[in-house]
Amino acid sequence: MRNKILEELKANSGQAVSGEEISRRLGISRTAVWKHISKLRSEGYRIESNTNSGYKLLGNPDILSSIELEPFLRTEFVGRNIVYFDSIDSTTTYAKKRAEDNFQEGTVVIADEQTGGRGRLGRHWVSTKGKGIWMTIMLKPDILPYDGPKLAIAAALAAANAIRNCCQLNAEIKWPNDIVAGGKKLCGILIEMSAEADVIKYIVIGIGINANMDNDDFGQEISSTATSVSIETGKPVSRKALAASVMFEFEQLYKVFIRNGSIKDFLEDYKSKSTVLGKEVRLISKKEEITGIAMDISEEGHLVVRLADGSLREIMSGEVSVRGMYGYI
Repeated sequence: MRNKILEELKANSGQAVSGEEISRRLGISRTAVWKHISKLRSEGYRIESNTNSGYKLLGNPDILSSIELEPFLRTEFVGRNIVYFDSIDSTTTYAKKRAEDNFQEGTVVIADEQTGGRGRLGRHWVSTKGKGIWMTIMLKPDILPYDGPKLAIAAALAAANAIRNCCQLNAEIKWPNDIVAGGKKLCGILIEMSAEADVIKYIVIGIGINANMDNDDFGQEISSTATSVSIETGKPVSRKALAASVMFEFEQLYKVFIRNGSIKDFLEDYKSKSTVLGKEVRLISKKEEITGIAMDISEEGHLVVRLADGSLREIMSGEVSVRGMYGYI
């Protein structure tokens, strides 16, 4: 009901609408209207009230709810069903639980804050309230489980393209799916899958973008390797526009991938934005640490590295952490 009242206020384009008119249209009491208006104000909506003229919407908060994102969406199905939280432990954890039941393809779980955000290899992901885009896209593609992890390539390219187009920032990709700018991490992507034999039950793709984070938000431990869009550009970014752009860019690549069953149609674009190809890198696993030159990325999404002895080694993303020799990358 609160969203319906908000829709009434938005439809009047800054003009006042009486509480009596809202109550009549929605079939609720004027007292109920007032209570919902109070709740909207507590969420950050600037609503002016006047005894004679009624309620007027003066400003919208920078939140990522369905009603706020809808005007920015250009997608067919990704983000057309949004599950929004003011705060949650992890959008991906919630998405995985929800995915055990039937769900709408392209559902996006999004939050203004995560208290238990996760990155690759079990690392903690700082998800400051109101300063980033913390979302998980839920999918159930009709592909073989073997091909599922390749969607990490599509997600990384989508995020890089969205940041470039929406923020005019030269975002690059650190294989497999970190987005970097100025040599620091800007965005992380985590893909998880549940499958049986040759059937995928679901794939969830968690995307965390440091949109308007300050240096102080990262803490001493990661401040040397992390950055945000606002730090790099010197100005705040519209989280709504950027989130919607990521959804659009991903949907375009996802449709190509599902149609062709391959990443080859956009692999060259991915490689053109790579920050590792041609560079000496360290490959860090639980068992060893080796160095080599990143030579290529295969159609399987694997990193091809030339080792010191001249041999080529193909690396799967789950095996290692990749670092530059003289910094993050």
